[in-house]
Amino acid sequence: MKEILVLYYSHTGAVREMAQLVARGVGSVPGCAARVRTVPRLTTIDPSKAPAAQSSETETSAPYAELKDLVECIGVALGSPTRFGNMAAPMKHFWDSTGELWLKGRLAGKPAAVFTSTATLHGGQEPTLVSMMLPLLHHGMLIVGIPYSEPELTATSSGGTPYGASHHAGGAGGQPITEHERKLCIALGRRLAEIALKLST
Repeated sequence: MKEILVLYYSHTGAVREMAQLVARGVGSVPGCAARVRTVPRLTTIDPSKAPAAQSSETETSAPYAELKDLVECIGVALGSPTRFGNMAAPMKHFWDSTGELWLKGRLAGKPAAVFTSTATLHGGQEPTLVSMMLPLLHHGMLIVGIPYSEPELTATSSGGTPYGASHHAGGAGGQPITEHERKLCIALGRRLAEIALKLST
């Protein structure tokens, strides 16, 4: 069984839910399984002075990713909420730590896909997806998007782009993932897994 790394950072839980849907798409491809991982939050607060209470998102998160996860998996699906049209700092921090893999070309030729969630419909979904592609391209990875042969891409009135799956979570982050968004997340995971299996043989 070959694995796809589904790597995400989530603040309110929307991106985590999307990661689970992408993982479902990966798992629908025979011979492929998802390895779901997250990255820790960044804080400027002194840990000894930080409050003990943690959010429910932290309590339900996947294990933290390690560099070996990138090496061992045959592809990567990368998810982050938008921060002013960019990936969130915790995800950027993780990729900033991958220089050793870049120097050795360990990720070159592997396929990768991206997904995001925003508070507003025009809150920077596409720039965020492109921002996540940049370190992947520097690593020599091959970007997998969503083709317009997926009917939900032209039918959606919420999230969904050819650059990757997206979700409009609403200002408070509580807007549920729509049926179109759900299907596009699954389609992205499935397509990534199919391509990764072909490239890894």
